[in-house]
Amino acid sequence: QVQLVESGGGLVQPGGSLRLSCAASKNIRSMYVIDWYRQAPGKRRELVASITSGDIPTYVDSVKGRFTISRDNAKNTVYLQMNSLKPEDTAVYYCNGKEIRLQTIQDYWGQGTQVTVSS
Repeated sequence: QVQLVESGGGLVQPGGSLRLSCAASKNIRSMYVIDWYRQAPGKRRELVASITSGDIPTYVDSVKGRFTISRDNAKNTVYLQMNSLKPEDTAVYYCNGKEIRLQTIQDYWGQGTQVTVSS
């Protein structure tokens, strides 16, 4: 069983920055994609950013130009650098990793980290 542990959330003022980390208990090279999702109160969980095993990132339109996803395979960690934060970025942020094992997709989730953007 793979464990993903998020960290780095907190309270930040609008315009501020945070860097989230997602540390995996195994080699992340086995995961063909790792995503960051977020869920605000009363809203559905939303895919924010993804990075493939080939280091190709994608972003939801609302965070393009402000958020950067990256991975450090040596540390088995994926990061989400969040700049120019807005109140609407407030949510619990979750890390999700997918790998193919025994011809099925295995889906792993972290416990989430709270990000609050407020003055």
